[in-house]
Amino acid sequence: MSNRKKVCIVATVPMVLHFFMRKHIEKLSEVYDVTLLVPATQEDVAEFLNENVSFIPFVIERKISVVSDLRSLLSIYRLFTSNKFDCVLSIMPKSGLIAMLGGFFARVPKRIHIFTGQVWSTKIGFSRWFLKSLDVLLSFCATHLLADSFSQRDFLIESGVVKGQKIGVLGKGSISGVDLSRFRPDAQIRRDIRIQLGIPETDFVFLFLGRVSLAKGVLDLVRAFTQVVQVRPNTHLLVVGPDEDGIDTAMLEVLEACQKNYHRVGFTKRPQDYMAASDVFCMPSYREGFGLAVIEASAAGLPALASRIYGLTDAVEEGTTGIFHAPGDSSEIAAGMLELSENSERRQAMSLAGIARVKSDFSEECVVSEMLDFFKKIHN
Repeated sequence: MSNRKKVCIVATVPMVLHFFMRKHIEKLSEVYDVTLLVPATQEDVAEFLNENVSFIPFVIERKISVVSDLRSLLSIYRLFTSNKFDCVLSIMPKSGLIAMLGGFFARVPKRIHIFTGQVWSTKIGFSRWFLKSLDVLLSFCATHLLADSFSQRDFLIESGVVKGQKIGVLGKGSISGVDLSRFRPDAQIRRDIRIQLGIPETDFVFLFLGRVSLAKGVLDLVRAFTQVVQVRPNTHLLVVGPDEDGIDTAMLEVLEACQKNYHRVGFTKRPQDYMAASDVFCMPSYREGFGLAVIEASAAGLPALASRIYGLTDAVEEGTTGIFHAPGDSSEIAAGMLELSENSERRQAMSLAGIARVKSDFSEECVVSEMLDFFKKIHN
């Protein structure tokens, strides 16, 4: 009979495993028997599976639904009880709440949740109280917690969600680190993508890449760009990612007078290509746990223009790898865009500093090693 401990990883969607947990699963499976519990098909998770990694399909609704959530909780309790897992690890709010509650009642010895940002941080009134209360409950049921940045950890402690001794951070921050073989400057890809998009090689490109939503501040960014393009007509705005809030039409209306300088790409499995084709990475978000895309862009040599909020203050080293603006302030975003586009020497210095910082502090190899060390420590 195997003496390997049994670890269950719970996620709300398989995409989370592909984006954040791929290398963690690979590394943990060298030491532990890993089971993936996620709403998916065998095909969705096939790349993870081997003799030490198995899969159980599981239904978790992304949105709150009392009846469905109670069913999921009962189901996960039964799964935990019957499989006798030594540890459960969850990522994302909904799967975290269900997994930590189920693990608590099933008495799973080690229950770990990774915080990746707080939806309630930008809410007010009852909605904020209710969603925050769910995080408090989740934290109570967990034995160990991880934040993906130190500023997020501080925010959670100061907000009374968790006790300081219960929550940590892997290395210098982030969930998974950066794959340096993918995210790097690439002159050929830069040329190819610009040809595809019809952007001249000598023109300047601002990039937003991520979920296109109001919470990400994308409308603030396009409003700022309309100011910038009047001063610098050779600038372009490239927006890459799925439209989650149905705001593409609103963005086009704002950009009506400068649509030839605006380029829209939907979901991509190759974000590194669009980073290689750009000059500055913009993250005007209202909430971020860390901002992995920001350090991926840094690895590709892009200075950052980001909101001064917790999470992003860890991803960007002010004045060294990028600059900040107040969240929601389109005029300040525009000023930052002009400042970075007009100073090539400063951009070059930030580019080199960003690449060096990611290699030193945020490589995938470093963060994955930190996770394995964390698991070994709590299981001793």
